[in-house]
Amino acid sequence: MTVIETKALTKSYGKARGIVNLDLKVEEGDFFGFIGPNGAGKSTTIRTLLGMLSPTSGTAELFGKDISGHKKEILSEVGYMPSEAMFYNGMKVGEVIAFSARMRKKDCSKEAKQLCERLALDTGKRIEELSLGNRKKVAIVCAMQHNPRLYILDEPTSGLDPLMQKEFFDLLKERHERGAAIFLSSHVLSEIQQHCSKAAIIKEGRLIALDRVENLSRTNARRVTFHGVDSVPEQLGGKSVEVLADSVSFLYSGDLKTLLNCAAQLPIYDMTITEPSLEEIFLHYYEKEGEEA
Repeated sequence: MTVIETKALTKSYGKARGIVNLDLKVEEGDFFGFIGPNGAGKSTTIRTLLGMLSPTSGTAELFGKDISGHKKEILSEVGYMPSEAMFYNGMKVGEVIAFSARMRKKDCSKEAKQLCERLALDTGKRIEELSLGNRKKVAIVCAMQHNPRLYILDEPTSGLDPLMQKEFFDLLKERHERGAAIFLSSHVLSEIQQHCSKAAIIKEGRLIALDRVENLSRTNARRVTFHGVDSVPEQLGGKSVEVLADSVSFLYSGDLKTLLNCAAQLPIYDMTITEPSLEEIFLHYYEKEGEEA
């Protein structure tokens, strides 16, 4: 079953950038990554999916139903975690969590207690006393306590320490193994590479790639390092250049024979060629798409 589908989804803010002709499809059981730097359109996409923003054009469906006509029904099956966790001051953590459950007309007390224990969250503290990381924990409990079929998570790990990040992803893995779909927006590429099976890359409001993570990682670009020189010959057209103490490193996607012939003409004492990281591939997609635009 398709749990998220958008067709030509567009949200305009006048002269400000939104999203343009977005075609997304997330299936039941997917662990889906949504990649892009801050300002690329990730949060706008999510808020439009959840009916917080009205699309300028195009459609957004969750569980095969248009969000504009079935919002209440759809959101009862969604666990949403915003990028910024904001709650009413003056309330205790336990009161916020219970209020969230009552909004859904569900008794989530048992699940909430287990989540708070795993996240080491003090339910007796007031919201205004919490650090950013602890406010994030409250948002995690509110998003998970009703055991939804779909999790939509917008930059969920910012503010969490490494131990809590691990616990958070352990929780997601458990929910995913029980059949839930995960839609994870992030600019931390290692999170996507480690946890997601599929991913989409967004740039300036437009989708520039969508595939399985291992397919996105397949590129003819390689990370090349010349030891003994401090610049890349112009004919190689290197990207993402890094100048080090006595060497230069760059992404190269051209012909191998051209690379070796050029290297033979340089005063280098060593050369290494390695697979690029997902982060470098991400930058490669951005640069490649920009050249074609």
